Amino acid sequence: MAQAWLAHLAGDAVEVRSAGSAPGDTVNPAAVEAMREVGIDISAAQPKILTDESVQSSDVVITMGCGDACPIYPGKRYEDWPLDDPAGQGVDAVRPIRDAIRQRVVDLLASLDVPAGSSA
Repeated sequence: MAQAWLAHLAGDAVEVRSAGSAPGDTVNPAAVEAMREVGIDISAAQPKILTDESVQSSDVVITMGCGDACPIYPGKRYEDWPLDDPAGQGVDAVRPIRDAIRQRVVDLLASLDVPAGSSA
């Protein structure tokens, strides 16, 4: 959801990658539905494993509770966003997570001096 929000709100101004320390086989259907409700289609997204290379090539690394599983490299900006895990939850439980992620993305873009291009 964070990758989709960032791409939606920043457009081409930011290159975004998404990966997890223990990704599932498919994107959570409740997350797909929650994002569809705000006009963003993530149904074709595929979970990916977090690699050292993806962290090394990033300027900002956002984690969501991966702890020691996330590689740490000097000179990178790291933020941990403590959010409820949407795994196994229904769309009613995922909506507030979706909205919290959106706000964190808006705040991140402001800190990068990148205007958020949509009010979705």
